[in-house]
Amino acid sequence: MKKLAAEVFGTFWLVLGGCGAAVLATGYPDVGIGFLGVALAFGLTVLTMAYAVGHLSGGHFNPAVTVGLAVAGRFNWGSVPGYVVAQLVGSVLAAAVLYLIATGKADAVIGGFASNGYGEHSPGKYSLFAALITEVVLTAFFLIVILGATSKRAPAGFAPIAIGLALTLIHLVSVPVTNASVNPARSTGVAFFAEGGWALQQLWLFWLAPLAGAAIGALIYQALLAED
Repeated sequence: MKKLAAEVFGTFWLVLGGCGAAVLATGYPDVGIGFLGVALAFGLTVLTMAYAVGHLSGGHFNPAVTVGLAVAGRFNWGSVPGYVVAQLVGSVLAAAVLYLIATGKADAVIGGFASNGYGEHSPGKYSLFAALITEVVLTAFFLIVILGATSKRAPAGFAPIAIGLALTLIHLVSVPVTNASVNPARSTGVAFFAEGGWALQQLWLFWLAPLAGAAIGALIYQALLAED
């Protein structure tokens, strides 16, 4: 139960911190943080929670990471469903809290609510194909970074820094394309609150692509980079 609780809290913090930065702290001429600020927010959520609760659960906070680690033989397949459910619970709870905060403003406009999308709902109007490639490739490299940073020969204690910075870099690249997912749980929580229902309609891509990318990254690492 402590492992599952750690995944709930970690994913809650990721969604509240990262999506909260996107929803609440952008779009203001004097204090808007822009893409760089949002990217740093997501990276910092993972970095801080990995140190806070990573020793309990491994600090996945992402169904794609959980599946990728299982593909790489670093995680028990039998524990995957419980982790994924815990991550979804954390994400939906965080999105609900963020919605309550965001609607506490008289002229609040919820809009896309930091949801992920393609085509007309991509921040840069990128196509479905571009979104698919972006999410698969970046998630694959995210898993390669995670597996390498947590290997036995990697410097001890520095994995959360490498992983947090990798997620920051991923957001710098992919926010204009898909609003940056690489995490099905992060995509799911906010999709329930986006206006118009389009986020739920496009959610399939932000499950399929990250899960496929994570499996690909794990297989690449095991085949070419893993220690004997």
